Amino acid sequence: MKSGDEAQDKSGWLDTIKTLFIAGLIAISFRSVIAEPFNIPSGSMIPTLLVGDYLFVSKFSYGYSRHSFPFSAAPISNRVMASMPERGDVAVFRLPSNVSVDYIKRVVGLPGDRIQVKRGILHINGQAVERRLVGNGNIASGQTSLVTQRYEEVFPDGHTHIIQEVSDNQVFDNTPEFTVPEGHYFMMGDNRDNSRDSRSSSVGFVPFENFIGRAEFLFFSHGGDARFWEVWKWPFSVRISRIFSGIS
Repeated sequence: MKSGDEAQDKSGWLDTIKTLFIAGLIAISFRSVIAEPFNIPSGSMIPTLLVGDYLFVSKFSYGYSRHSFPFSAAPISNRVMASMPERGDVAVFRLPSNVSVDYIKRVVGLPGDRIQVKRGILHINGQAVERRLVGNGNIASGQTSLVTQRYEEVFPDGHTHIIQEVSDNQVFDNTPEFTVPEGHYFMMGDNRDNSRDSRSSSVGFVPFENFIGRAEFLFFSHGGDARFWEVWKWPFSVRISRIFSGIS
């Protein structure tokens, strides 16, 4: 016969397991339906997003597909409650050639659009997209850094954002004209000369089904110049000015 203490211990363990299970369900539900955190591991979206940025992606922005859920496990065909991406959105999507990999880029081409880059200038449906020089930036190149030009790019609907170029004579600065298929989107990084995106056959057109959500705002950002054990450097590594800033 079990003592009262033994029964109480068992009940305590069961309550703990039950609480953890419920907490896990709530976390998974929030991540799948409301918002999911992402961090930026590469510089393909500089200057909009920096390495070390952490952001929330709204899962309801474009509706839900199987990729909206962990391990793409949901038995959903196409999308439900769908809302179409808009040109200029910064969106997270699953790489078409490997759906276990997440990418984040800007929506540049909508279904039916003709997209081309000529001498570094983006063309949409045969028209050059306006860009204005706004300053300089830099990117690391081995032990040195390269000076870049930063431009304000203005989409046909008036949406503006900042892009970065090393020059207008890099690998993807002169492309063939791409016609975006129905149900697909053309994605590009803001760091135009250092982005593997829809200009490359390794990415290509992105099916709407692969979209995870729209990037909304940063909730943390650090410069990566403080190792995990260098506690005294942590406060100086945090980019306080970027925290809670919106993404446009």
